[in-house]
Amino acid sequence: MNTKDLKVLISEEEIQAKIGELAAKLNEIYKDEEVYAICVLKGAVMFAVDLVKKLNMPVKMEFIRLSSYGSATTTSGKVNAVDIALPDLNGKNVMIIEDIVDTGLTAKFLIDFINLNFHTKSTVFCSLLDKKMTRKTDVSPDYYCFDIDDKFVVGYGLDYDGHYRNLPYIAYADHII
Repeated sequence: MNTKDLKVLISEEEIQAKIGELAAKLNEIYKDEEVYAICVLKGAVMFAVDLVKKLNMPVKMEFIRLSSYGSATTTSGKVNAVDIALPDLNGKNVMIIEDIVDTGLTAKFLIDFINLNFHTKSTVFCSLLDKKMTRKTDVSPDYYCFDIDDKFVVGYGLDYDGHYRNLPYIAYADHII
């Protein structure tokens, strides 16, 4: 896949505007309460960084690595916990930040992991993208920026075999090579 084959689905300006709207909602909810923002690496890093920069409450950032795609364009159906070390989240406000909720398997794995290991004050799941039509679980993000159709997307943290994360927009190709 070459960048000339990509079509912009969501522009950089649209992304930043929606993140601003989401941050405003979260600022109202949490006011001055501390929040642990858990970024799911690597895909959500751009979204997480831009989102937390717009949050007004005290934020502690944590990073975990989960994988279900590998080098493929569809999920393997199995979530691999590459690095899921977290501090004590008991009694804390937790904000999970993910790039995309596709099948929902990764989201369900992470929510179940947090619920089994911690008694948080609150837990919300924020996703940049929500691809409802491919959902295999009953998990949905509490907050998301964009609904998308069943397209394989890259850019703004999302990748194809490690490439295209650096694009400032979200794009797709009609044919993945």
